Amino acid sequence: MVGLVRVDCTAGVISSTTSGPVSELCFCIPVFNDWSAAARMLAALDGVAAGLAETVSVLLVDDASTEPVPGVLPFRPTAIRRIHVLPLRRNLGHQRAIALGLTHVYSEWPCRAVVVMDADGEDAPADVPRLLGELAAHDSQKAVFAARARRSEGLRFWLGYRAFKLLHRVLTGRRVEVGNFSVLPWHLLERLVGVSEVWNHYAAAVYKARFPVAQVPVPRAQRLAGESRMNFVALVTHGLSAISVYGEIVGVRLLCMAAALIVLAFAGILATLGMRLFTTQTIPGWATTLTGLLCVLVVGLSTILTLAVLFVLQARERTTFLPLRDHRHYVLPERVLFG
Repeated sequence: MVGLVRVDCTAGVISSTTSGPVSELCFCIPVFNDWSAAARMLAALDGVAAGLAETVSVLLVDDASTEPVPGVLPFRPTAIRRIHVLPLRRNLGHQRAIALGLTHVYSEWPCRAVVVMDADGEDAPADVPRLLGELAAHDSQKAVFAARARRSEGLRFWLGYRAFKLLHRVLTGRRVEVGNFSVLPWHLLERLVGVSEVWNHYAAAVYKARFPVAQVPVPRAQRLAGESRMNFVALVTHGLSAISVYGEIVGVRLLCMAAALIVLAFAGILATLGMRLFTTQTIPGWATTLTGLLCVLVVGLSTILTLAVLFVLQARERTTFLPLRDHRHYVLPERVLFG
């Protein structure tokens, strides 16, 4: 494949420092070894692009795949204007690949809007017009996410996902309703590249930054080829990344929970001592043991309380990854796959 340091966007395209062109629709698609599924997805996307009234460009973000990137596509696109691959210097994970791809689009590929979707076909290209229709219904003033109306995973994944949603709701106070499949208008992309939380989780960062959001119910499709490479560790890491975006909220909630438990533990200790000192009731032997355990609990919870306070304070002070400033350290020159 031919190396490409910078895409020529000067002809008829507004600079990325302005509001972006109105006739270009870009796709940001992270890929890790799923090249067979990606090729089939691109073929389907080319058919969808033929029915759109604007130019379509595709940026495949190669998350340091261990399998070789194909030199050519198994089909020749007729509606997609260009398909480029953006290689990353190392494997960073799905969410960080999205963050780097979006920042690269902002820096090098000015466009009217950018669509974020997976390469395996579970985000169906046929659903893209529905997202674009919702974007138009809101005059391109909102980010539009696909809300999963139905999932196709097995029982074990379903149970794990339900547990994650419950934990997420308890720790952050927010429901998990969307994934990555979305369309982001240019003016919100301009803001997103300054949101450090996107480094951990794209969708959570959009909500944390309080961007205006609309949702479209969309069922999750089946993979087009191969098997999912998402293992248990990756799933847990993905869930924790989403929760970490709300680190300050989690810290405050843990602080409140620890404080409430400390109050209950003290109440138990005082009740036991009160019975011992001010009543004639016989205190069973287990009461002394219980009092000791409650004292240990108070000490442990006090430690948690202190750590939660320090976590919240440090979260507000620490230097974080800024996409617009730091993304170039992680990417290699673009490669032309088509166009």
